[in-house]
Amino acid sequence: MMKRFGIALAWVAIIGFVGCSKPSEPTATISTKAADDHGHDHGSEGHEHGVGPHQGTVADWGGGKYHVEFTVDHDKQQATVYVFGSDEKTPVPIDTESIELSIGSPEMQVVLKASPQESDPSGKASRFIGTHEKLGVVQEYAGTITGVIEGTPFSGDFKEEVHGEHAH
Repeated sequence: MMKRFGIALAWVAIIGFVGCSKPSEPTATISTKAADDHGHDHGSEGHEHGVGPHQGTVADWGGGKYHVEFTVDHDKQQATVYVFGSDEKTPVPIDTESIELSIGSPEMQVVLKASPQESDPSGKASRFIGTHEKLGVVQEYAGTITGVIEGTPFSGDFKEEVHGEHAH
């Protein structure tokens, strides 16, 4: 009886260990540091980024291939997301009309529409802007930014934190 129980327990452990899993989309939880403290290693999940070029919070898209920077203007109840390359500062115009911002608290989903910068070529944008009344709440936001580049979906988690003198 104990032998059967031991064998059954072993099978449960093996099945639980092997399990079935599906590949996940590239994501990273990011905490910002002061602009002069930017060390990170793109070889590991959850690496830290410095403050973005627009004083926003930076997240990975595609394991470091792309980066997105989240900024918020509470007075305008407006979020702006910028798309950058692997260096986190060179704008990368993408061929899409919108990207999506999901925030957990206060809970909201915001569609950010393409708002091309002067240097973006026709039909592409590296800046996306959207409004929502809950963005008027002055706080540190956390959420996910999703979009599609050349048919490939990208998703990146971000978490705003106080950096330097900049509080939300």
